[in-house]
Amino acid sequence: MRKNIYLTYLLGILLVCTSAMLVSCGQTTRQPTDVELLSAIENAFVSVAARSTPAIVGVIGYLDNVPQSAGSGFIFRKDGYILTNAHVLEGSTFKVRQRDDSVSDAKVVGTDLNTDLAVLQIEAKEELPVLPLADSDKVRVGQFAIAIGNPFALDYTVTTGIVSGKGRTLLHDNGGIIRYESFIQTDAWINVGNSGGPLLNIHGEVIGINAMIRKAQNTPGPVRAGAGFAIPSNLVAKIGNQLIANGRVIRGFLGISMADAPEGIYVMRVTRNTPAARGGLRRGDIIIKYNGEKVQNTTEFKMLIADSQVGEASRITLMRNGVERLLSVTIGEMPPEFTGKPVENDTIAWKTLGLAVRKLEKGDFERYTYLTEQDKGVIVVNVKQNAPGFNARIPRGALIMAVNGNTIRDAQAFDAFLQARRNASSLALQVKSSHGTETLTLRLR
Repeated sequence: MRKNIYLTYLLGILLVCTSAMLVSCGQTTRQPTDVELLSAIENAFVSVAARSTPAIVGVIGYLDNVPQSAGSGFIFRKDGYILTNAHVLEGSTFKVRQRDDSVSDAKVVGTDLNTDLAVLQIEAKEELPVLPLADSDKVRVGQFAIAIGNPFALDYTVTTGIVSGKGRTLLHDNGGIIRYESFIQTDAWINVGNSGGPLLNIHGEVIGINAMIRKAQNTPGPVRAGAGFAIPSNLVAKIGNQLIANGRVIRGFLGISMADAPEGIYVMRVTRNTPAARGGLRRGDIIIKYNGEKVQNTTEFKMLIADSQVGEASRITLMRNGVERLLSVTIGEMPPEFTGKPVENDTIAWKTLGLAVRKLEKGDFERYTYLTEQDKGVIVVNVKQNAPGFNARIPRGALIMAVNGNTIRDAQAFDAFLQARRNASSLALQVKSSHGTETLTLRLR
């Protein structure tokens, strides 16, 4: 009996195996030919181009109705917001040309020279086609890359290649502007007029904004071809959303010159009266951690400082003369001279107090740790050396809420109040900053 059971069991297994083999043999699939594989790749590129071009635009800058610049851009919100490069915006007025040849007046929402990004807006009578942003941290070297733009005013030119590299830094801080960059390199052909246009993956998602070309050294004449570089989409999204919300980017500021070192970040110079100087940083220090996280290079460290909230007490771990130290440094706001924007110098506040101010804006509550939605006043964006405001130790980013007990709402009201009291010998300012709320007396004479 037991023998028959084993025999039946073995026969069952044999039958199942035989059936599986027969099914496997019966379902053998034909391998695609080389032409069929190439055709599938070709169709993928064609599909991306067809789906994407309705959201890609030409950007034209005018001065006295004369074209000054031409570049590219793309719609990334259905209500008419367009991303492009800041260097494309040359002129006093701007127009956007869409795929259907319609031309619209465009308003500049905000520009950020530190990243070379800008946001425009056109009137949207209906929902506009958009391009989705990919996660640029997941971009892989070697993957396909597709560039679409308007080189030489040849509308909607499509070129393809691969991602050749990531994390490229090419520009030096010049003219006082602090650069934030981590370019995606591509061999997809881009040229003059491609600036501001998208670099796409095979799914039609934006992995970056084409921003510059680098030709071989010692090559004479203008740039005609070379390696292309795109601003990664994660940085694009962060800056674009801040420009839409606030018209500007508020960045944290430390106040050091630095260089890469094997152990971390070497402090080359500490600027006087900056958060770094007040926090105890010195020339020759080597920064190894920021808020407990190791720092590897200056590009990464600059991003960490820029993303820090103004007024935030940050922990900086450093090596000094071979001894590890921990400092608490209160992050300040980046002064306007490091953003490439002119400092306001013709106001009464600047002339009499040495203070450049602006109206408190909605986005400020998110970037300054010491502000609330109930606060009113003007934000100090710059302080002149040795002026009354400087001598009273008013920091950049401080909120001036009242003068001599009178509430201040905006920069114009502040100037008007100072003008009415131009012969006063002193003023009492109610100020809110990372030091708390205090009344500071400014001696004018």
